[in-house]
Amino acid sequence: MPATRAPAVSEPAGGDPPPAGPPDPLPPRRPPMLPLWPLAVMFGLVPLWWLAGAFYLGWSLLGAFLLALLLVRGRTPLPPATGLWLLFLALVLVSATRLTSSGSIPAFALRLGFYVTALVVGVYAYTLARERADAAAVLLPLCAFWLGLVALGWLAVLAPRLALTTPTELLLPAGVAGDSYVQDLVHVATTEYNARSLDPIFRPAAPFPYTNNYGSAYAMTLPCVVAYTMLRGRGVLRAVLLASLPLSLAPAFLTLNRVMFVSLGAGLAVLGVRAALRGNVRVGASVVGVLVLGGLTSLFIPVAELIGNRVESTDTNTDRFSLYAEVLRRIGESPWLGYGAPVHADTVTAEAPVGTQGQLWMVLFSHGVPALLCFLAWFVAAALHCRRARSAAGQWLAVVPVVCLVQVPFYGMASPTLAVAFFAIAVAVALTERETAAVVTPPPPPARRAETVPA
Repeated sequence: MPATRAPAVSEPAGGDPPPAGPPDPLPPRRPPMLPLWPLAVMFGLVPLWWLAGAFYLGWSLLGAFLLALLLVRGRTPLPPATGLWLLFLALVLVSATRLTSSGSIPAFALRLGFYVTALVVGVYAYTLARERADAAAVLLPLCAFWLGLVALGWLAVLAPRLALTTPTELLLPAGVAGDSYVQDLVHVATTEYNARSLDPIFRPAAPFPYTNNYGSAYAMTLPCVVAYTMLRGRGVLRAVLLASLPLSLAPAFLTLNRVMFVSLGAGLAVLGVRAALRGNVRVGASVVGVLVLGGLTSLFIPVAELIGNRVESTDTNTDRFSLYAEVLRRIGESPWLGYGAPVHADTVTAEAPVGTQGQLWMVLFSHGVPALLCFLAWFVAAALHCRRARSAAGQWLAVVPVVCLVQVPFYGMASPTLAVAFFAIAVAVALTERETAAVVTPPPPPARRAETVPA
């Protein structure tokens, strides 16, 4: 019987090769992970930047370095509502056409640098928090900033008259260093007080030139510290941060910043209500703990009496209201773009220019109504987005935009404090997104073992 050969499964030798199919697509290349150390240098070394007199003037340079790292990386995710802030920046740029003198350009550029740097810091921190599983590690630079804030606050308590001529002040041209605004930024002092008073009230300010900035940064950073202690169950840094919380109250109380107390109180109230509605005992207990610490401190520092004495001996409220009234009167003449920058006016008794004494009034007067709406809308959008946070740490971080919204009418944010707010809010947004995604897409159920069917 002749053998039957099986059909060939391949072309015989020497034949044409089969047509090649399309190559398998390569998986998309992941961009490199951003390093954490640039944020640590920027925020953790603030006492050194302050001693060098470069805290304000060098802040945007540090932000430019972060921007360069983002550009080199490429394909960077943007936090929600970034378009609102980009529109705000565009309106600020256009409002420069309203500047009346070239002497206003340096201060305008400095403020614009703070606005841009805040966004860069927010994008950088948001990207880090999305890519790193350990959210506590991303908060390390803010925790280091907090410890520097507490240390410099105690330096102000112990050496209230300390003032230093800094290297930056010596390197600047005499005409620039002699400007009153620049002098406040580069000639550092531990406290803010009236040197002409026979009995001055020393209010901690370092590393900032103004004590209101200290109170603003304190209220923004405290929730971040509590959030870190909730993310880390143990460790040396956690113990140090827990010890720093009661220690921080003395310099914070001595700032006599009413809005600091009000903004923190509003944040704690929102946090307490959310904890009660969700039955989160851990968050509620932490709120009670912070309130108890504040109450005990008030037994040793009569802060209410000190604030009352200060209000009686100064005309700050009258000055503020006269400046606010002048802003409302003059903005009607240029509602769309404002005046580019604050201006001095003879119609008010305050020494400060019109368009200061609060970020709301600065943005309104300097850049117009649309810019103010974009500025406020960004913080409102952040507050609404973060309200969905579920973890204890996420809920603490979620109150930072609430604290900022309370401060906006009274405290200026055209300073490094704005970057602190963006940092904290960016981590809060990323953490909220992670928690929300975990609820929407639960993990798949474990695979069932295959059953053996008997033959």
